[in-house]
Amino acid sequence: MPSPRSADRPAPQPAERDAVDALINRALRLRGDVDAVRRDTLLIDEEDAQMRWQRALCELAVHHLDDLGTQLGQLKEGLPPETSEQATEVLAPGVSDEISDPPPGSLIGRVGSAEWNLLTDEVTWSEELFQIFGRSPDAGPLSLDELPSMLLPEDQSLLTALVTSCLVDGRPIDGEFRILRADGRMRTLHMMGEPVLDPDGCTASMWAVLRDVSELRRSQQVVRRSRDSLRRRRHVARTEHRMAVELQEAVLPPWRGSLQLSSRGAGALDVAAHYLPSESSSLIGGDWYDALELPDGRTVLTVGDLTGHGIQATSAMAMLLGALRGMAVAGIEPGALMGHLNQLLESSAQPALGSAVCCRFDPSTRTLVWAQAGHPAPLLFRNGEGRPLLPPDGVLLGAASGVAYEQDDVHLMPGDVLVLHTDGLNRHSDRGAGPDVLLALAPHFARARTAQECVRTVVTEFGGTERLDDACVLIARIGA
Repeated sequence: MPSPRSADRPAPQPAERDAVDALINRALRLRGDVDAVRRDTLLIDEEDAQMRWQRALCELAVHHLDDLGTQLGQLKEGLPPETSEQATEVLAPGVSDEISDPPPGSLIGRVGSAEWNLLTDEVTWSEELFQIFGRSPDAGPLSLDELPSMLLPEDQSLLTALVTSCLVDGRPIDGEFRILRADGRMRTLHMMGEPVLDPDGCTASMWAVLRDVSELRRSQQVVRRSRDSLRRRRHVARTEHRMAVELQEAVLPPWRGSLQLSSRGAGALDVAAHYLPSESSSLIGGDWYDALELPDGRTVLTVGDLTGHGIQATSAMAMLLGALRGMAVAGIEPGALMGHLNQLLESSAQPALGSAVCCRFDPSTRTLVWAQAGHPAPLLFRNGEGRPLLPPDGVLLGAASGVAYEQDDVHLMPGDVLVLHTDGLNRHSDRGAGPDVLLALAPHFARARTAQECVRTVVTEFGGTERLDDACVLIARIGA
């Protein structure tokens, strides 16, 4: 880095203007493209850590390109033809020479140069350096002894070490420090310099270029903070997902596929179920299915769905399913059971909404008693045809206080197939397609010999489709 004042080192000449103009035009086009992307990120959701990180990266890229454009502009113009003192003398009458910050978005004055002559104690600052320090040229440049007074106390020793290393050991300077200007603004400066030697090889002066990198460092800090925030959120999301999966696996029935019940013969149930995850494996929701054989030989069948995803929805599902099992074993009727679940969800510390259907089947009479809370009705398949059961009244769980849930009863026949499902079976393209597609599977269910075969048919039909939510299906087949 040669000194512009060193007699044995001529000042650099301006670069070829055509080549520099071409570089400047490329930088401007690239800057415009990046700025367009940056504007697109201004209307992002502030809660989205990934979008905040992307916006911060765009801001940082814009600052880098602004700096590049300014430096190419200085390269094109070459060294200023006059000193700051000469420029001050030719100001028109009435024009203030007060140094002010460049307008927002401008990088004028962010790069300045200085030379400290050790033999004559002469100090020379460029006009840009006065702007960087917020100092009027009338006040004159700062000597090397005065310069640390503008630094933050914790950075003064760093500058002293840099200057000492340069003047005593002849090493180049490359470091950053923060200054506190007279207007109270703190700026971060990057200083690069080197000693200028006399013919005897002794240090005659020190020349340096100082660059205001405050906005650049601020942008880098924003990128780091947003990146760290994104990493923390992803770590939390992975942890919550793992906990939700483990809790779901612990709470859902221990049996997978088909359930072996103790009752046999005519009227006995053959039960199978399956859980279908959403297209995003991170969206673990509050869907459940359960089949529970009661001490008196009857069987409770239930499916349900709570709003939300993650550990909160899964823990609420665990609470409801545990309460449902306890009340079912205690002999509470399905309608009254739904009322108690509604009160439980309403009084929960983490309120939520849910839908559910609860059926109790008596194999001795082949009677199904059931109630629902804002949930799709069970589908009954008989003789190759399917239809939804007419639902008794019932609102979503947690939606209102003191609600009474009605219940209904249905007489089932040997060979009947009962399908309970959550609404997550719906496809992207047609949110109402779930029941219709299931009803169209009636011929397959008629040919099936077990509930497990019926479940496989459902999984074949819906397993490869895209779903916004997870889903459960439970199928009970009445023995002949």
